[in-house]
Amino acid sequence: RVSLDMMSVQANTGPSWEDKNTTAFWRGRDSRKERLELVKLSRKYPEIIDAAFTNFFFFKHDENLYGPIVKHISFFDFFKYKYQINIDGTVAAYRLPYLLAGNSVVLKQDSIYYEHFYNELQPWKHYIPFKSDLSDLLEKLQWAKEHDEEAKKIAKSGQEFARNNLMGDHIFCYYFKLFQEYSSLQVSDPKIRDGMEKVQQPDDDLFPCNCHRKKVTDKA
Repeated sequence: RVSLDMMSVQANTGPSWEDKNTTAFWRGRDSRKERLELVKLSRKYPEIIDAAFTNFFFFKHDENLYGPIVKHISFFDFFKYKYQINIDGTVAAYRLPYLLAGNSVVLKQDSIYYEHFYNELQPWKHYIPFKSDLSDLLEKLQWAKEHDEEAKKIAKSGQEFARNNLMGDHIFCYYFKLFQEYSSLQVSDPKIRDGMEKVQQPDDDLFPCNCHRKKVTDKA
């Protein structure tokens, strides 16, 4: 499903760069304090940031301060906006690959959390960074507006990174190599015990992987 969604994003990136709405955009739930701060910024500078919650859970007692909630919109509609804000939730925001796959420029919060591909991402090449406390977010948005061609290049580089590193075959190969390395840490060989059944895997021709996982054989 994740891989299919990534493919869908590539085909639904919204208007051309020149025709996108120049308001920065964010939607999500209240899973981190900085998200509350983002909504506050949006209230103060609605012409710069359009940020709102679609659900309250963690800070439900503050819903009257940061609400009301708004309706969910299609992820494809995100890309009607030129600037996409990526901000942590309970952990690293899982939406980052999808945002990168679009043709809007991503502004990513500095974070202690990471996913496996973060070490390959480069600030100012694949995304525009901003401080974890959001203190320079407005400044970075202003920079993007004043350097439109550079922001467009960053958006393009981020999109190319997603297409070259975060599609289904890349993710499957990462999982294969991860578990292969993890298995090397086992102190004994795995055994097939009585009552165990082999679970047949579905055909994977949609995302053919070149990491040779099909050559791995079962060990008794």
